[in-house]
Parts: sequence; structure tokens; C-alpha cells
Amino acid sequence: MKYRDEELIKLVPNFGNNYVEVNGTRLHYVKGGQGKPLILIPGYPETWWAYHKVMPILAEKHCVIVVEMRGMGSSDKPANGYEKKNMAKDIFELTKILGYDKVNIGGHDIGAHVAFSFATNFPESTSSLIMLDTPHPDSGMYQLPMLPLLGSNYVYPWWLSFNQVKELPEQLLEGRMNIIIEWLFQNLLVEQNNISEFDKEVYGFANNSKDAIRASNAWYQSFPQDIEDNKTYKKLNMPVLGIGSSGYEMLQMSLSNSTINLEMKKIEECGHFILAEKASETAKLISDFLE
Repeated sequence: MKYRDEELIKLVPNFGNNYVEVNGTRLHYVKGGQGKPLILIPGYPETWWAYHKVMPILAEKHCVIVVEMRGMGSSDKPANGYEKKNMAKDIFELTKILGYDKVNIGGHDIGAHVAFSFATNFPESTSSLIMLDTPHPDSGMYQLPMLPLLGSNYVYPWWLSFNQVKELPEQLLEGRMNIIIEWLFQNLLVEQNNISEFDKEVYGFANNSKDAIRASNAWYQSFPQDIEDNKTYKKLNMPVLGIGSSGYEMLQMSLSNSTINLEMKKIEECGHFILAEKASETAKLISDFLE
């Protein structure tokens, strides 16, 4: 099957599939390149494939490790443990197994939540943090509108509420996640041709099962606990890079209040999925920051 990791990894030279047992959960990650470690975490509704355009670029100077967090892709999908603080512990245990004292870490979307949680809960293990278009959950999420704003171009994030519902989404969407994936990319990209039908099929293949839908929804169902945890966090001292497009203002506001050493970069003419739309520009911003 061409959408399986064993076949996909052949399309990204010098990277390989790996599996590890951490925090009671088996994680899948892909690894390639040499140099200081750079951990990258994808978001909803993607897999490690979200980084396939930037991985070869970043691997020129870094050891790049793209991790499918619990509930994603070929990683385990346990019944619980989806609080971002616990998912950060998954990543922390991975870094120790790999023999790293400190890592650079970044994430997009839900992956950014986990990356931020890693940096704040394990600061002594974090060289730098990279946040892509999404801040960690905070109490401001309770102010998101329940209805679309009349006359606004604002894309109403209905899936944040829909994914809070237990059991129903997987009953409705088993074998049909391509409907959600198609809608999200159609509405959260500026240029549709920046993501291929093959890419969407990869994500559909990974997300079509009941367990996959249940697990990815659990990332959202943990938001109330994530928000409470966030209230206890101190400001981050390590260098932090925020790269935003459609989420730039929200990301800037959040990171300005939670970091001391912040650098913000805005990508123009781009939607939420910056790794698909502006891969080269995103990779350069990350490389420049790390150097």
C-alpha cells in the first residue's frame, strides 16, 4: 500500500522509520540528517508526512526527528493520556532514549501545543522552541464564538467543538475522514495546489479508523486540563521562534505573554498549513533561527 510508512519513507531520501516504547505508549518517528537534534511534531489532521517538504532541507545541518505523538499515524492510540503535559513526557522520554541531554523542539497545530508543553515542563532539556501558527491552549479559548461572525471572512473553527463530542464523530466518520480533510485544506489554504491529492490520501488513510478518530479527538477533549496546566507555567527563558500566517496575531499575543526571548516571523499570502504552502520559506526561517 503506497500510503504506508514503509513506502512513504522511500520518497524522503536518507530518512528512516523508527519505533520506541515511552511512557507506556509506542511511538513512531522518522529520523534523518546529522548535527544537533531537532524534534518536530505535526498537528491535526496530519501525520509525519506534513514535514516531508522541509525535512531534507533541515537535515542538511541537523538531525531531524519527526514524531507522531500518541494518537497519530502509526503511533499507539491508548484510551487516555492526551493531556499535553503527559504527551510532552512521551517526547521527553524519547529524547532520553535517543541519548540527548538537550534538543531543539518545534510543532505545528496540536504539535505546537506539545512542543510548548515540553519546553515549559522540561526547560533544562530544551535548547530552543519553534511554534508554527498555533499557541498552547489558554483561557482565551473559552471566548471563541459559538456561531460564525456575520459578514466576516473569519473561518469559524467548528471542529474544535465537534471534536469535543465523545463517540459520535467516529461513528459518523469511520472510513469517511477524507470529507473533513478535504474541507480543512480547502478552507485553510490560500493556494489549493500547494497540497496534492496524494497528500490528502495519506492523511485520509491514517485517520479513517474509529481508533484514529477517537484518539485525535482526545487531543481536543483534553483542552480544559491543558488550560488549567497553562495557568501554572512560568515564562520560558530559552530562545523561542514563532512563525505565523493566518494564526500570526493569536500566536504573537500568546507568546509575548509566555516568553522572555521571543522572535516572531510572519509568512504572507499563506493559510494555516504553512508546511504545505510555504515549505521553503518556513524551512529557511527555522534554519536561520537555529544558526
